[in-house]
Amino acid sequence: MNALQAAFAENIAQGAEIGGSVSVWRAGECVCTLCGGESRPGEAWREDTPVPIFSATKAAAAACLLQALYDCCQSPELVVGDLWPKFPLPHCTIAQVLSHQAGLAALAEPVPLNDLEQCRAVIERSVPLWQPPRHGYHPQTFGPIVDILMLELTGQRVADYWENRVRKPLALEFYVGHVPEPMFARIAHLQMPRLRPNMPDTPFYRAFYDKSSTVYRAFHSVVGFDSAREMNTPAAWQCGSPAKGGVASARGLAQFYQALLGYGCTSPFAAEVAEWMSHPQCSGYDATLLQQTSFTCGAMCEPAELFPGGGFGHAGAGGSFGFAVPATGLSFAYVMRGMEPGVIPGERVRRLLAALA
Repeated sequence: MNALQAAFAENIAQGAEIGGSVSVWRAGECVCTLCGGESRPGEAWREDTPVPIFSATKAAAAACLLQALYDCCQSPELVVGDLWPKFPLPHCTIAQVLSHQAGLAALAEPVPLNDLEQCRAVIERSVPLWQPPRHGYHPQTFGPIVDILMLELTGQRVADYWENRVRKPLALEFYVGHVPEPMFARIAHLQMPRLRPNMPDTPFYRAFYDKSSTVYRAFHSVVGFDSAREMNTPAAWQCGSPAKGGVASARGLAQFYQALLGYGCTSPFAAEVAEWMSHPQCSGYDATLLQQTSFTCGAMCEPAELFPGGGFGHAGAGGSFGFAVPATGLSFAYVMRGMEPGVIPGERVRRLLAALA
């Protein structure tokens, strides 16, 4: 792990990293956990420092829904309309929903994140913009859709299921809601990304800043906790959003993927859950991200350089990232304070992955 340590130190020395942590595990054992920089001004980052991880939460939420399906003797091929008859694409399967094929990335109108019933009502009157096999990342609507499916299946929201079935039994440093108040003072404070003088002139960035575009609407259909300043508040840490509400240390995020792979005598996940999350459901041009992507049931598996060895995982806004490689038993997690622009992990993570190889 000397190369990984050197790459992490280089990120900090070059100013690319103002504070963060990386954790690598294999077959139930910690290989390396590194931390450096500051979690807040004047406070050193520790191995157990938690921080909001945005969309890196999505894989944990998907794993919960998939395990709940397994417990009910169902699979992700279950038709959504069987659980949610008023869903706008009732013949869509849960596998297609989790792989962003439902066409509901952009809703008929913006809706507040903290009002699940209003989210349900707006989703039900929205018109899907595409149908399977076409896909497009659902950055915000993934949260209420998965929450409602979990509620219909189990009577619990994702945050409660995660807390009781996964986090508590494993003592994970990975919260989705239910963050203990004494922990508030230890949560790292995010810093907005440094806007480069010339943002990349790509179709995605042009559409992202165009308020009339579907891409813009996809990132603003569910509103609430949309900035680093808002994410640095107890209200955000406790929101429990399955799309972006996770608060985790790198160690906790990596250990989640270890549990998903079945390591540890108390893993709450059936082997089928990892299988469903590692098998690609769609691949091609993404209608939201406007680039080539590939998704499994709730996880990313492309671009290939981010998922070595046939891995799967999920990125979060600003750079947070976690993945697992079933073939080798490896899991990797990275969390940080200083956010980068974009959805796909950038130079800092790629430098770490190159060193890991």
